[in-house]
Amino acid sequence: MTHNMGTPDRIVRTFIVAPILIVLGVIAGASSVLGIVLFVLAAVMVGTSLVGFCPLYPLVGLNTCKRGDTRAA
Repeated sequence: MTHNMGTPDRIVRTFIVAPILIVLGVIAGASSVLGIVLFVLAAVMVGTSLVGFCPLYPLVGLNTCKRGDTRAA
């Protein structure tokens, strides 16, 4: 599996999108269905950022990684 996420994409997912999803999950209610879905989405954002690979990107033809930085994960 090669990297398909660039550094800015990974930073935005980890430090902006995931915390917002967590806060929204707490507001919605941590034990509610919506809250759980938001927590899972936040975990997916952090997980894909750590790995550097988003499984949806190849399906839609996206690659935010720089040319020389597509090394194997």
